[in-house]
Amino acid sequence: MDHIHKTNRARWNALANANIEYSKHFLDFTPVDAAAYIYRYGIIKDAAGSKVLCLASGGGQDSVAFGLLGSVVTVLDLSDVQLERDRQAAAHHNLETVTIQGDMRDTSFLSENSFDIVWQPYSINFVPSLDPVVQGVARILKPGGIYYFQFANPFVTSVDDEAWDGTAYPLNRKYIDGEDLTSYFPHWDVTLPDGAQVKLDSPHEFRHTLSTVLNTMVENGFNFIHLQEWMKPDKNPEPGSWTHFTQIAPPWFDSFWLIEK
Repeated sequence: MDHIHKTNRARWNALANANIEYSKHFLDFTPVDAAAYIYRYGIIKDAAGSKVLCLASGGGQDSVAFGLLGSVVTVLDLSDVQLERDRQAAAHHNLETVTIQGDMRDTSFLSENSFDIVWQPYSINFVPSLDPVVQGVARILKPGGIYYFQFANPFVTSVDDEAWDGTAYPLNRKYIDGEDLTSYFPHWDVTLPDGAQVKLDSPHEFRHTLSTVLNTMVENGFNFIHLQEWMKPDKNPEPGSWTHFTQIAPPWFDSFWLIEK
């Protein structure tokens, strides 16, 4: 267990205890909701019976969606609190979900060629290198398996969405692969369930340049299927708002990859 593991585990537990958006389990989800959530890209069309690893994806959201679609679900996450949300959600929906506390960089205890789908929403940027994660995913996916992989838009990872100057969001920091961005954003502003506003320490978050992301995937045998920018929909967003920022500079990319062995 290195410094990144220890620090991010503690900080994600604190964020989850504060009930941030990514920790609100899908207790009201139905199979119809789950289908809209998982199949919305048109890449995965039928997850029933599929063995799915929700990688660094705790919180009782993705595991619920796949479980309601009839998948065999395993969740691997760093945060103990996030995994507890998965267990709570599974009990609520009468689902069987395996939860494992661990680091996305070490999947060596999982069997080779054992999953049809690895589903990893935004989390890869919380580790300094893609290599151990992607190598591990390539090993545990079955031939023809699908890897959903969301990653930060590296061109805007150090742009402050609150830095609107009336005409633009300044892009004024160097584009450095592997840079720890936590010094730029040391805290997350969190609204507690009672409405109180608090600042919580940010997990360590790192920039992975586009060349690093794409080359790492290709070098590990993945074939590109689909890419989509993540933006909040709104026809007339208020300039300087988070929604406006996402439409000027999409903060994340959703990507799908196929493994051939």
